[in-house]
Order: sequence, then structure tokens, then C-alpha cells
Amino acid sequence: MPGSIRVASFNVGLVRKGAGLLLREMGERSPQIDAVAEIILRVRPDILVLQKFDRDPAHRALTLFAERLGRGIDDVAGLDYPFLYQGPVNAGLPSGLDLDGDGKRGGPRDAFGYGRFPGQYGMAVLSRLPIDYDRIRTFQRFPWAALPGADRPVNPDGSPYHTDQVWRALRLSSVGHWVVPIVLPGGERLHVIAAHPTPPVFDGPEDLNGRRNGDEIRLILGLIEGAGWLEDDAGMRGGLARGAYFVVAGDMNADPYDGAARRGAIKALVDHPAIPDPAPESDGAAEAAATGINRTQLGPPAQDTADWRDEPGPGNMRVDYVLPSATLRVTGSGVFWPAPDHALARLVAPDQTGGRRPASSDHRLVWVDVALPE
Repeated sequence: MPGSIRVASFNVGLVRKGAGLLLREMGERSPQIDAVAEIILRVRPDILVLQKFDRDPAHRALTLFAERLGRGIDDVAGLDYPFLYQGPVNAGLPSGLDLDGDGKRGGPRDAFGYGRFPGQYGMAVLSRLPIDYDRIRTFQRFPWAALPGADRPVNPDGSPYHTDQVWRALRLSSVGHWVVPIVLPGGERLHVIAAHPTPPVFDGPEDLNGRRNGDEIRLILGLIEGAGWLEDDAGMRGGLARGAYFVVAGDMNADPYDGAARRGAIKALVDHPAIPDPAPESDGAAEAAATGINRTQLGPPAQDTADWRDEPGPGNMRVDYVLPSATLRVTGSGVFWPAPDHALARLVAPDQTGGRRPASSDHRLVWVDVALPE
């Protein structure tokens, strides 16, 4: 609508098993990439944060994807994103350490964040408005141990899961934490806080990933609260200035009501007084909640953003967020999850190869409209 901008977050599931494979696929006819692109073009965000978009060193896959969006899909007009950012991530980045305790160094579980190659599970920001590249802040190297009250993983007997040497070397961010300033028409900066904390599963009784997920979200809380203990990769300390315009956007892999996450951190985020939660909803999520384990879940079903297995679970959950600051006025919000009888349900339904693989992604695009500052 006039006088507002639309900010969206979308875990697109464009992760491939080897370096360069997504780039190669971008040059081919790909039904999944087309479905993802069509969803974006139908929602038409001005600022878009992507998760699970493999990063190549020259950013060619992202550039080609932006060009595809510019051309349009079938009867949907194109959308130009002249400003792109895809910073380095910890996913797949070798640590040189035995992080999983198997006596070997190397492999996806010994990377600073799980991944088979550097840049797998990457993130990206696409914007129709200028990005202030000189003021981007990243927290790729922030040590987990530097977080006040860090939830260090422990074995069932109470002993530390990692040696002190490994613990001091661990990075908190499993993929990335970025603050990307967007230049608004009036010259103000909208600080996009982009992140993709680790899933709180795929670990053992030490709850490594559950603890890390919660602490990754706590880093975001530190940013919006202007915490003095924060230090970015350039050595700049502190979080956002008081009264700053910001929006948190990403797949947090945590639901405030359901699932395996340690829910204190995500509840603190969505309930934070500096963030009036717009609580986006969709008809498709509400209808999908009528099957399997979804019927026993506690969260508002219309707010779900991930379509996961109904049996045996974990079921559908709200894990994807766009959370604007209280300094902005929300004028609209939603989740792209059409009801099954809607013509666009084909974009989120299982593809034609069988099984549960979706036509686009098992996550849904979440969007929020905010009024421009006067």
C-alpha cells in the first residue's frame, strides 16, 4: 500500500548436496526454483530475507535468482531487486577441531555450523531499496562462551560436553547473524536483523542444538536491547541505538508453544516490549492443523509457518518470523499458505514426484507491511 514497505522472510529450501550445484541448477529449468520465485513475485516484498540459499564465492546463484525474479514467472510480472547481500556464514566452514567428539577433524559436524561445504545453508538479503553496505554488521565470529550466561552443553553426569579448549573456540552463530541497514525514502535506516538459528534437534542428551538455538536467539535480544557485551566481526561493540527502526527476520527454528526448542528465548523475543508481534496468519495453516499431531499442539494453528510431518511429528509450527520494532507502525501481515482449494495451493503442495517433497519449500513465506516513518 502507498506509504508503506513490505518485509518478508522465506526459508526457500534451496540447499544442494555439493558446492556449485545450486548455481548450475539456476541455469536450468527447475520446478522448485520456479515455485519459490512465483511465491515471492505474488507477495511482492520490498525487502526479502532468504534462508537455506547456498552461497557460492562469487554470488552467482543469487544474482541469477534475482535476474529470474526480474523476468517474472508466467503471468506474474517481474520484480527488480537491485541491491543484494549474501555474507559469509559459519555453515560448512571448517573449524579445524573435533567438535562432535568422534576423534576425527573434518566433516559437516566439525564445521562451525553444520554443513558439507562452506556456504551451504546460506542466507541472503534482496532489497528494492538501497542497502547501506558500509554499515552492515556481522557476528560470524562471536564466541558462544562470550554470551553472558551461555547455556554450555553438559553430559548427563553434569560434566562439560566440550573440552575447555573447544568451548572457547566455538562460535555461537550456526549460520549467520547480520544487521543490514536499508536506506528508506526519507533517509532513515531500517536495520534488518537477519538470522537462522540451528534446529534444536539432531543431537543427544547434552542438548547441544537445543541450547545453541536458545542462545542464538538471545544474541538477537542483545542486539535489540543495545547490549554492551556484543562485539561484531569488525570490533564494533554494542547493539542497536535506542529508538532505532529495526525488523527481525528469519527462520528461528523455535515455536513459542510447541516442539523441542527451549522456548524461553523465543517467547522472550516475540513478547519483548520493543516488538509488538504482528502474529501473521494464513487459511492454509489453519486447515492443515486438523491432522495428526497438530491436533494436540498448543500454539495458534493459523500462525504456523512450517509444514512438517504430521505422523509421528513434529507437526506444523510457527518458526519463521518478521518482527518489526515498536518504532514502526504495522499496516498488514500474512503467511503465504493458501487453503487446499485455492488455485495457488499448487505452490505449497507436494510436487509431482511423490512423497512429501514440496513444490517449493516446507516453510512458508512470512510478510509484514510497515508504514514509512513520517
